[in-house]
Amino acid sequence: MILSYHPCYEADTNMLCAGREPDQKDLSAIRCAAAVILPQGCRKALYLMARHNCAHVFPDYDARFTYPGKTGQAKLFQALNVPHPHTWVFNDTRHFQRDNEAVFAAGFPLVLKLDWGGEGDTVFLVRSKADLEQALSRTAAYEQSGQQGFVIQTFVRGSDRTLRVAVIGNTYVAYWRIQDNPLIFGTSLAKGAHIDPESDPTLRRKALVLVGDICQQARINLAGFDFIYDGSGPMKSDPRPLFLEINYFFGRTGLGGSHRFYGMLQAEIDSWLFGLGLAITRPSQETPAGEMP
Repeated sequence: MILSYHPCYEADTNMLCAGREPDQKDLSAIRCAAAVILPQGCRKALYLMARHNCAHVFPDYDARFTYPGKTGQAKLFQALNVPHPHTWVFNDTRHFQRDNEAVFAAGFPLVLKLDWGGEGDTVFLVRSKADLEQALSRTAAYEQSGQQGFVIQTFVRGSDRTLRVAVIGNTYVAYWRIQDNPLIFGTSLAKGAHIDPESDPTLRRKALVLVGDICQQARINLAGFDFIYDGSGPMKSDPRPLFLEINYFFGRTGLGGSHRFYGMLQAEIDSWLFGLGLAITRPSQETPAGEMP
């Protein structure tokens, strides 16, 4: 029996766990399942229940929950020794006040990223000590609500263009996100960036190789990886890709929209199950009811 918690993937048994913690009914169903399919936004409790009680779970979110948030990702990049901007990890603003010598020694500009958030809303370009103090003030305000942790990174020239590599099972899709407005920092589509899936295929291939390596080591099979290219100094003629972050719940515009994304996702889950010697018989191949826009 294949059990699906994903509202857009139809399996032998279909359940939802949105807005609640998993219970005994979920545990019983998971223990009876040969494989469990989870949604991208599943909670840690559901993932761990599935992981500990079923041999086959998609997606593999061990890295997501072992190295949570941007602080966790920085530690993962360090543990796997993959190229990324020089990064300092801080538990909170008090931690920064106690141990900030290396940050100031690096000089400005810098980039401060809060541990949470998407679309670049919690990422700040820090050009001066005054900018840093302002960003830290906002960080301290968030800490009052219980949200803690941030990273500070060295600024990499070329921040107006980043590469997204979306990983869906064994399918990898790479495209650029380009910010044309020089007054805006960040390349999220929400900030006006546009998508370019064709430029610089050699640079895209470099990132694809790195993504393949990290996915093999960390067993990541559903995520969006963001890269920036360091073209400074001796690397100017042959820039190297640097990992920026991992997005386990990522946008679909660059993939051709939600309909195409769900088609790829279903095909990759089907392929994953087939490789396990499992299969699902469906009355049709139409997109399941309940597809999110």
